[in-house]
Amino acid sequence: MSKKPIIVFEGIEGSGKSYHLARISKYLKKKKIDHIRIREPGGSKNAEKIRKLILDKKSKFNKYTDLLLYLAARSENLLLLKKHYKNKVILIDRFVDSTIAYQHYGFGIDLRFINFINKYLLKNIIIDFTFLNKVSTNNMIKRLKKRKSLNRYDKFNTNFYRKVQKGFLKLAKKKKNKYLIIDSNKDKAKNEILIINKINKLL
Repeated sequence: MSKKPIIVFEGIEGSGKSYHLARISKYLKKKKIDHIRIREPGGSKNAEKIRKLILDKKSKFNKYTDLLLYLAARSENLLLLKKHYKNKVILIDRFVDSTIAYQHYGFGIDLRFINFINKYLLKNIIIDFTFLNKVSTNNMIKRLKKRKSLNRYDKFNTNFYRKVQKGFLKLAKKKKNKYLIIDSNKDKAKNEILIINKINKLL
């Protein structure tokens, strides 16, 4: 594994993935470890434009358009990824497995189609490790209610999020050596210690 790995934080809405990514970024900064943060959709200037379009509450796309927009945002991030790949630690808020969990397990799009485009885009870029933040339905709902504003992907029914989370857990089982499941229903500070300990081993 590269000492400048790509580390991804995955999970459904309200799972705490973005919180923990931000905490790890702060930790790396304190340790003076060179890194970049990217979110998906988003990251580069053009990818952020696509993000606004995807998540706009007024947007009404079919599931294939949604998928292609996510992949278009990823395509726009490739220059950024390639520039820093193996030169800096790369932290990503959602990546390839989010596309599979949401678009395949959630919306039922053919997995072969998703994998084909991802492989074409990423080529030799390899994800080194993933933290999967899982959360109960009740806690997810509570956390979403606390948000000042909700985007389009915050407003699906609970059954959809259950399907997506089950999809994430299936992916984690297949790649167990490269995954750590974080129970976000538990104490945040304790979870942060778990993540930091793993990060230290990765670096």
